[in-house]
Amino acid sequence: MKNNPAKNLFFLMLLACCWGPSFLFIKIAVEYVPPITITAIRMIIGGALLYLMLKINKTDLPKFGKCWKHFLVMAIFSCGLPFTLFGVGEQYIDSSLAAIINGTTPLFTLMIAHYCTDNDRLTKAKILGSMVGFSGLFLLVFPSLFDAKATIWGILAALIASVSYGIGFVYAKKHIHGFKPLVVPTSQLLIASIILIPLSLIIERPYEIEFVSTAAILSVLALAVLGSACAFVVYYKLISLTSATYTASSNYIIPVFGVILGMIVLDEALTWNSYIGSMMILVGVMIANRVISFSRK
Repeated sequence: MKNNPAKNLFFLMLLACCWGPSFLFIKIAVEYVPPITITAIRMIIGGALLYLMLKINKTDLPKFGKCWKHFLVMAIFSCGLPFTLFGVGEQYIDSSLAAIINGTTPLFTLMIAHYCTDNDRLTKAKILGSMVGFSGLFLLVFPSLFDAKATIWGILAALIASVSYGIGFVYAKKHIHGFKPLVVPTSQLLIASIILIPLSLIIERPYEIEFVSTAAILSVLALAVLGSACAFVVYYKLISLTSATYTASSNYIIPVFGVILGMIVLDEALTWNSYIGSMMILVGVMIANRVISFSRK
């Protein structure tokens, strides 16, 4: 398949758009609903929606076999574990700091891919692009860090989540291929829900929750539909077209959408760091993926 940089960039931006509001939604929801429960709900709703789409398209899930082991790994490392850990983390850190830590995902992915794959190795362009992208991410959100709250447990939870994402990106590129559209994300979300629902009932006992705000309910629904079902459809499309490190670079762009949402929804004014940080992120992504090259042919 011929590489199409414009098409790849479109899906990268679309993935970042799906995941962009997640930190805001998690922050709103976790005030009323515990983190494992949030993830369990978004997994079962997202999985059910995708399963319905499969049935409409007259497609069946594969029979039980080796492929389900791969689906299980993805269920744990790409959604169940990191989604829950970011929920835990945002009980102790602000969403702006969570976004910064989430921005380390491409760096972890870069290192994991270098040692675990044969065709996604460290290059000068990837290192330079990652440095520029992460610097832009830091510049984008650093004003909000002055008043940010943080504890070591919240930071640690977010860091482990970022490493988990990195493992998932690389594992998907190595082992998830040859399936019909929607099969993998549907299987992944359903497996995650099967794991998380009993954990939620045993550990967090959500049936004892007395009140949940409308904003929290809508946030969980948005996480399920946009941040889970839609996002993973785009995720697997992108990773089939590109590399693990390219797909992971969506984590640099996610805060850009947070800034845009703040401008549109909250009527926030853009400052100099918003413009420069966003531009640096996009330039970093383009350098890492050789859209911009400093070498002479």
